[in-house]
Amino acid sequence: MSRAIKRVLIGGLIIMTMGVPTATTANENEFKLTIVNPQNLYDPTPNGYSTAVIVPRDARIAYISGQGGQDSTGALSADFSVQVKQAYANLRTALDALGARPDQVAKLTVFVVDHDMSKLEVLTKNVKEMFGKALPAQTLIPVPKLAIDPMLFEVEAVVILK
Repeated sequence: MSRAIKRVLIGGLIIMTMGVPTATTANENEFKLTIVNPQNLYDPTPNGYSTAVIVPRDARIAYISGQGGQDSTGALSADFSVQVKQAYANLRTALDALGARPDQVAKLTVFVVDHDMSKLEVLTKNVKEMFGKALPAQTLIPVPKLAIDPMLFEVEAVVILK
């Protein structure tokens, strides 16, 4: 192959790859979640969630299966607040495994056996401890029973990955 043709081919490859974005040049703000709490709706932040969350256009999405209050041996405390604390610790472990942080969680769904207002206080405390001001959208679903009889709480998450 002649030297001139090689230069044209190499030049063409350089031009073709110049416009290809890479992960190393991605702007951190491009992957931030936008939290929306309209002023004309009830403010949900005191209860530990946001009305809506906008996901960045080019983000990848991961779904974390329901995390219960089992410790690493599979044991479950009979105490609701202990189970909730452990479930959020388990969720944090799953986030870490994905290389994600709590502020990348767009949506939580929580399931509570025999829900009442005293349980809501425990949930709110744990959510605020984990998420701070980056409160995800969230739905609480009261249920009569979960997968395992002593299980009282479960949390699943939708996470935005970079």
